[in-house]
Amino acid sequence: MFLAARPAGDADATRRGLAPSGDAEPPGRGRPPAATVLGVPYDRTASFRRGARDGPAAVRWASQSIESYSPVLGRDLEEVALRDAGDLDVALRSPEAMVEAVAAAVAAAQGLPVVLGGDHTVSVGAVRALAARHPDLGVVVLDAHLDLRDSYEGERWSHATTVRRLAETVGWSRLGVLGVRAGTRQEFADAAGLAFAERRLLLPPGAWARLEGRPLYLSIDIDVLDPADAPGTGNPEPAGPRAQDLLDLLRVLAPLHVVGLDVVEVAPAYDPSGRTAVVAATIVREAVLTWAWSPCTG
Repeated sequence: MFLAARPAGDADATRRGLAPSGDAEPPGRGRPPAATVLGVPYDRTASFRRGARDGPAAVRWASQSIESYSPVLGRDLEEVALRDAGDLDVALRSPEAMVEAVAAAVAAAQGLPVVLGGDHTVSVGAVRALAARHPDLGVVVLDAHLDLRDSYEGERWSHATTVRRLAETVGWSRLGVLGVRAGTRQEFADAAGLAFAERRLLLPPGAWARLEGRPLYLSIDIDVLDPADAPGTGNPEPAGPRAQDLLDLLRVLAPLHVVGLDVVEVAPAYDPSGRTAVVAATIVREAVLTWAWSPCTG
């Protein structure tokens, strides 16, 4: 276990930043966190099945069931100064106000910001904050959907418009999407303006040169995975990659300079088994141990 356990529905608990390892004293007390976890329980822009507002609590709860040690990396979160800053109180705010709140929180976060959604619009706030700090920021999105609409059902702020909002923030040529297998004809035409848009979780030729040497934000919509591994999401898409494929991709991306990331669209109500949240918690563990590895020595 490595995040503060907060059962869904415990509103007071979800707003408290608790020790990242349950009752244990956080490692590295007295030194700045190597990573800060921030929950954003928000799903007002969901269009099909809501429930992603319960994602942060579910991922925290699932983290209690997995080890803090990664046998692949040979690293342990017990040796990292990891802070769980709790959840933002944004559930009733407009999308614009939520994005502003996320941007402010990410700007203030110490170490690697790790955002738990919430629907995919929460990513826009995080990217805005980091783009202000890193003018050459690039973005890699893992998502089953292109999300390149300019508006959806009359709304510019929607989980179906997130990638377009991100592209407008950092520039189309500095954003790529992997795992995409759903979208409109127009969205796929518009995707030609992106750095890349690939069905599989594989970087296309030339992508590495675009990513290497620049700060990057990694946005992981859990629906990028096949529903066999991640049924608990608002808009599942069949014929997707498996959890192992995503974890393998993290190993490939490890040498890159990732300055922030999120895991979004976990909707536990649609997954009685809880495996979606377990996969998400594992992704968080592996990502933190990859890009925020700074072992405590005392």
